[in-house]
Parts: sequence; C-alpha cells; structure tokens
Amino acid sequence: MRATSKAQQKAAGAALSAKRGETKVGELKGASRSMYKSMSESELDEMASTKRKDLPDHKD
Repeated sequence: MRATSKAQQKAAGAALSAKRGETKVGELKGASRSMYKSMSESELDEMASTKRKDLPDHKD
C-alpha cells in the first residue's frame, strides 16, 4: 500500500521508527499511533518509502 499524501507518509515513517525501537511508542500521536497498532513493519516500510515528489500535502 502506497501513501496517498505527504502527511500519511510522514505518519507511517514515525510509526515505523517506533516499531523498530528507534523512538518511544509514547511519543506517537494520532494517525501514527493508529498505524503502529494496526500495521506490520513491512506495510509501514512500504508506505514510508513512497516517493514524496508528486504527493499532495494532505488528502482531499
């Protein structure tokens, strides 16, 4: 699954960082916390690695 906006890609990156133990889970808020709980590391990796160039800032 690819990210549909820059905000979604950024949230996936934060959740992935927590999954890998690089940041604390308690620091996650909103969408990133939800993604951390509901998605696997491989799903988060795929979403976080989406190219940002042609993505909108936020999904309409």
